[in-house]
Amino acid sequence: MRELLSDMPNLRRVNQLFGGDPVLAAQLMECANASAYQMQGLVRGIPQAITLLGDRQLRALLKKAQTGMTLRARPGLDMVQFVRVSHASAKLARSLAGLTGLDASAAYVAALLHGIGQVFMHQTQPERVAALNVETSVWDPRRPRLEVRHWGYSANSTTAALLRQWNLPADVIAAVKAMEAPMETAQFDPMAGVLHLAVWCSRVKHCGWSERTVADAFPVDVALALGVDVDVVLQQDAADWSQSLY
Repeated sequence: MRELLSDMPNLRRVNQLFGGDPVLAAQLMECANASAYQMQGLVRGIPQAITLLGDRQLRALLKKAQTGMTLRARPGLDMVQFVRVSHASAKLARSLAGLTGLDASAAYVAALLHGIGQVFMHQTQPERVAALNVETSVWDPRRPRLEVRHWGYSANSTTAALLRQWNLPADVIAAVKAMEAPMETAQFDPMAGVLHLAVWCSRVKHCGWSERTVADAFPVDVALALGVDVDVVLQQDAADWSQSLY
């Protein structure tokens, strides 16, 4: 808000700030894809959304978000960890998208928002997720399959449903929906593969898996389908994206 209230807001900084917060980014993308702007399903990235809305609308969006700040804590879900894992996944997804010739901005947004469904589940069905949280960490890469086994669907599927409700681009929604098991779809979606690898790598790092465990469990089939080497994927995490646009 301080940046947007300055005489000459630094748009690069504004991009970085929105791109570092999945909750704000979700509200931004929902607003940009709303019918009021006649761009439903067309706004694919944070820079595009910020340009479309302009300073005045962005300030209004932030004021609306500020009223709900106290609601952001979720029992059983550490929001600091949520932001950290989401942000790391987004940066890696953007990098992998660049390597595979995909839309890096859309990949960033999809990965940044992939965990929104987990927040929604913790808010609306706390008893259900609490029971599963005892069994495994929210950020364990095996968690989605466990959710499907217990509930019949996963938090990632909930994210896809929310993105559809917010009118995000159809291919972004499809990629998020297929990201848990991209090799099991009728036709392989490269964007879903990128999201799968990015989220998997970010989660195993957050969970502290050993190098041996990571090497043994790495989703090689997805990497091969994308045409990227395992070592290349793992090395992408070392890139410094702090000065780049989101």
